Amino acid sequence: MELRESVIAITGAGQGLGQMMAITLAHYGAELALMDVNEQALKETQDQCHMLGVKALTYCVDVTSEGQVEQVFGDIVTDFGRLDGLINNAGILRDGLLVKVKDGQVSKMSLEQFNSVINVNLTGTFLCGREAALRMIETNCHGVIINISSVARAGNIGQTNYAASKAAVATLATTWGKELARYGIRAAAIAPGVIETPMAAQMKPEAIARLEAMIPAGRMGKTSEIANTVKFIFENDYINGRVIEVDGGIRM
Repeated sequence: MELRESVIAITGAGQGLGQMMAITLAHYGAELALMDVNEQALKETQDQCHMLGVKALTYCVDVTSEGQVEQVFGDIVTDFGRLDGLINNAGILRDGLLVKVKDGQVSKMSLEQFNSVINVNLTGTFLCGREAALRMIETNCHGVIINISSVARAGNIGQTNYAASKAAVATLATTWGKELARYGIRAAAIAPGVIETPMAAQMKPEAIARLEAMIPAGRMGKTSEIANTVKFIFENDYINGRVIEVDGGIRM
């Protein structure tokens, strides 16, 4: 797919990975539909895209709301005339052990804690992927859908909800790659390892040092390295239904 003048929607575009993906794609001439729940953060990403001379519009949307997602994808096609790509990047963390027993006291992951992560990471990806695919078919665009998974999809202590959601979004990409190929639509996923984001920056220095010691590459990944992988998937028309791991060699 040619990036210049293509229309790409990005969820969770207000900061971190989503923001870097938007800036990278804008650098190569893509037009951006930026989605997030944080209007101010969206404005900051939009400003940086505008500095690169491309069209970038913002959409404040809760990806767990079916009605809002249906509306926003209709608005995107109205505003841009087409939709060529979607990056399902929006996601949250609410880590905790499944059950914990200490000094006779029992605690457990609540259903609300589990569902809150599943709703954003998985249901949001499903809703946005479905609506993007529909709009691509309706406008005869041979588009691409990219889901952001995680190395945690293999399972990680304290991340029952997050790991389950990220395994699921990888499987969605594989499934969609097979289902949507008949319409000329590709799907793929990226499974990042530990990436330098505002969330990671909140960790204590000693925790970061311990974490980096576990990574064969000896460091956390950069947001630009994930953004460049996104660019690679968009531009390589023979990538479909696959999960690309970008994790510095770490395996959880």
